[in-house]
Amino acid sequence: MAERKTLQDLTIKDNFMFGAVMMDEEICRELLELVLGFRIAKVTVSKEKCFVYHPEYKGVRLDILAADEENTHYNVEMQVSRKRKPGKRSRYYHSQIDMELLRSGQDYEELPDSYVIFICDFDPFYRKKYRYTFDMKCREDGNVALEDGSHTVFLSTCGENENEVPEELVKFLKYVKAGLKESSEDFQDSFVKRVQTAVRNVKASREMEEQYMLLEELIKEEREQALAEGHELGLSEGRELGLTEGISRGQVSSILELLSDLGEVPEEIKEAVSGENDPEILKLYLRQAAAAKSMDDFRQFLDRRKSK
Repeated sequence: MAERKTLQDLTIKDNFMFGAVMMDEEICRELLELVLGFRIAKVTVSKEKCFVYHPEYKGVRLDILAADEENTHYNVEMQVSRKRKPGKRSRYYHSQIDMELLRSGQDYEELPDSYVIFICDFDPFYRKKYRYTFDMKCREDGNVALEDGSHTVFLSTCGENENEVPEELVKFLKYVKAGLKESSEDFQDSFVKRVQTAVRNVKASREMEEQYMLLEELIKEEREQALAEGHELGLSEGRELGLTEGISRGQVSSILELLSDLGEVPEEIKEAVSGENDPEILKLYLRQAAAAKSMDDFRQFLDRRKSK
């Protein structure tokens, strides 16, 4: 079972730490300016919509929601593992922003611009870029823009095109990529220094430590619920297919669903899980999938079993 990190073990790439640091609206504003390349006078972070558990947001929500004085809305998420279909994920976040605004009575013609930003500790498109920016344009004529107001940006810590992006952005992304020890080094950048100070302040805060423990408990409960639902699904299918086969099929479905939250499930892992019929072994797989913090965690678990 993967060992849980303490607050002192976290770096800026950990969702809780990123969210806690971005609660500082000045740091959030500076990050948005750095990513988007234009001036922002002031931002307001929706603190009540971060660090919350709500079924509407599929569990624990850990992305940052903010708006500026022009009513432009921003959604920022840190990603350390590859997700399936990044374009669909960005579409979902844009739709959430729009729906919340429409619920408040705003006419669709008055919907403000929105930016969905993903900071990825991997290369989401394998093109070795530090920044990928997407806007809606006409396929037949690239000079014609739809101007729907929605913009999506993916940042990658694995870029190699330093001459095409601001030096400050590259230094920040190198800081994001750094491990626990390396993240305390001097990156020769004033913004990174402010973020480092904010991280130290979070780690020294008793209130933040209590929030982190609460969040970990919520995540644990969510995973335990997934385990229970997987078992119940197996029993339900078992009544139709025969108990053993039904339980196994339900467990396989739950394992793959849990793993999909960590990113795209490789074919070899799908085959290893789907090819197992022993309910007791699948129960072990299910526990490991619930505890894994990355796809590599689960892959290493499978490799250890093979070597026995």
